[in-house]
Formats: sequence, C-alpha cells, structure tokens
Amino acid sequence: MVSVVIKRDGREEPFIFEKLVVSLLKAGVPIEEARKIARKIECKFMDVEKVSAKDLTRELLLELKRANEEWYRNWLFFDKVIKKRATDKELGL
Repeated sequence: MVSVVIKRDGREEPFIFEKLVVSLLKAGVPIEEARKIARKIECKFMDVEKVSAKDLTRELLLELKRANEEWYRNWLFFDKVIKKRATDKELGL
C-alpha cells in the first residue's frame, strides 16, 4: 500500500488518506462520495510504496471527471486560482 507521496519539489511526506478526502470536499463532493472516491484512488496505488503527487492528482481528477463534471471543474478552479498550480496539460489529461 502506498505510504509515501513524493511532492512536486521532491520532498517526501506520508500518504494521508484524509488529505484526499479534504481535497475532494473542497471541490464540493459530499463526504460519503469523497471517501468512496478516495478509496478508489488509494486502491489504484495498492501495490506501490511511493507515488508522485502528480500521479495522485491525475487519478483524483480522472475519478472526479467520471463521477461529476462540476466537481472536476471545481477542483481545477481551486487548484489553479487558490493554489496557482497544475494545468490539465501538465497532468496529461
């Protein structure tokens, strides 16, 4: 199971399931659905110890897009405006 996230700047930090959930909540996803999506993402990385933040974000966005287009757009808005970070192209979407 994934236990380490490699941040964009190369730092490593522990994988914390609830951080995924909080990120989804900020996109407007209801709590139970956020936990369900976070579990799907966690399961995708079940066989690796470390995952890059970029790969984690890519999977999060793919799951959001599948689940609800509005949540997907909300997450992108938050990330671009509030955090001033990744674009779809940078994430390979």
